[in-house]
Amino acid sequence: MIPGVAADFSNDWLWVSAIKAVLIVVFLLTSVLFAIWFERKVVARMQVRPGPNWHGPFGLLQSLADAMKLLLKEDVNVTRADRVVYLLAPMISVFCSLLVFAVVPFGPEVTIPFTDYSTPAQLTDFPVAVLYVLACASLGVYGIVLGGWSSGSTYPLLGAVRSTAQVISYELAMGLSLVSVFIMAGSMSTSQIVASQAGIWWFLPLLPAFVVYVISMIGETNRLPFDLPEAEGELVSGYMTEYSSMKFAWFFLAEYINMLNVSAVATTLFLGGWRAPWPLSAVADGALNTGWWPVLWFLVKLWAVMFVFVWVRGTLLRLRYDQFMVFGWKVLIPVALAWVVVLSVFQYLGLAGVTRTQLITGVVVAGALVVGLLWLWPDRRGAPPGAEEGADGASGADGAGFDAFAGGYPVPPLPGQTLPPSPRARRRVPPAAVGATDTGSATDTTAVDRSEETR
Repeated sequence: MIPGVAADFSNDWLWVSAIKAVLIVVFLLTSVLFAIWFERKVVARMQVRPGPNWHGPFGLLQSLADAMKLLLKEDVNVTRADRVVYLLAPMISVFCSLLVFAVVPFGPEVTIPFTDYSTPAQLTDFPVAVLYVLACASLGVYGIVLGGWSSGSTYPLLGAVRSTAQVISYELAMGLSLVSVFIMAGSMSTSQIVASQAGIWWFLPLLPAFVVYVISMIGETNRLPFDLPEAEGELVSGYMTEYSSMKFAWFFLAEYINMLNVSAVATTLFLGGWRAPWPLSAVADGALNTGWWPVLWFLVKLWAVMFVFVWVRGTLLRLRYDQFMVFGWKVLIPVALAWVVVLSVFQYLGLAGVTRTQLITGVVVAGALVVGLLWLWPDRRGAPPGAEEGADGASGADGAGFDAFAGGYPVPPLPGQTLPPSPRARRRVPPAAVGATDTGSATDTTAVDRSEETR
């Protein structure tokens, strides 16, 4: 029995661990095939079309046909590529993605059919298992970076650089969101975190952290609307541009396995893990939380989170890269950090003997003070100093008129500057309003109208 770990692996022999490892790999490979079909089918329904329906029942064999096509496709190697790193990069991505499920609990202790042997439905666990998951996710980006750099081409390199910045940004927010779970559960062991959710799943009291994690996991896996490292409209296919055949398939496989990884982590840390939902968990004194039933509940939750990936892809558009980075650094990370501070203060006050009523009263009073300060704060939203009207009716930071085409190219106005009124907007003004304007403005408008007619 490992200290700080709820699962007991003391009776597991080496051959049991080997069988578990093989079953996990088989589960991931078959889940990827199903995930591709699932995504294509759900997006097709959202777009009111049938989706894959030709190969096999309901088109279930379409993913297998695509895998065989990639396996038999001509393997092209780029002449200018760094050959060793070029071949090694997709292997790194796949290998790191396969490591995460080693510490994910599928269920409690189960009995192997036709035998009396019992073992946890989990390969292994240790007191810092969640840190191991974050380490595997961090190492996986090396495959993307090395693949883009070793291709010897511009677009793959740009995709690799984007992926590096993206993982750094969103892994910080993801790690901060998981700190909330560590505070509440008092452990980083995955089995212990699941055991701590016997009374309530952590996504309810830690809803802000759960929302931050869901957004971060989409950015972490390079999925729409955060698929900037492989944006087709900008970088052809990003870091995968120069890959073909099975090397391309390995990157594709790693992406979908990473989706399963973050979905499993969300299920384990926030959604109760393998525990049955509330109405079912009360049946027969929790009988549905024993045996092989928990494996079913885990899979249902896993694919519910996978549906979120597909739903977001079929709903949202791709962000601009600067918007994406600003959102990660200026929104997600501050929100996650502020939530960790607030939760830590609450936990400390709770351990110090402060009652829940006193905590709620303090929050209400603090909120009232903040609202009062914001209400009484002087309005500073007026025009900044020096933004007075210019001679031609436009305003600028230095009091002069602002010309958007001064340098030959249209540029947006800086803070404190405004564009001059549009001649077309002037023509749409009602006659009464036109009569109320001064003679100079009317003359200018007429001159502009005549010049446009002449043009």
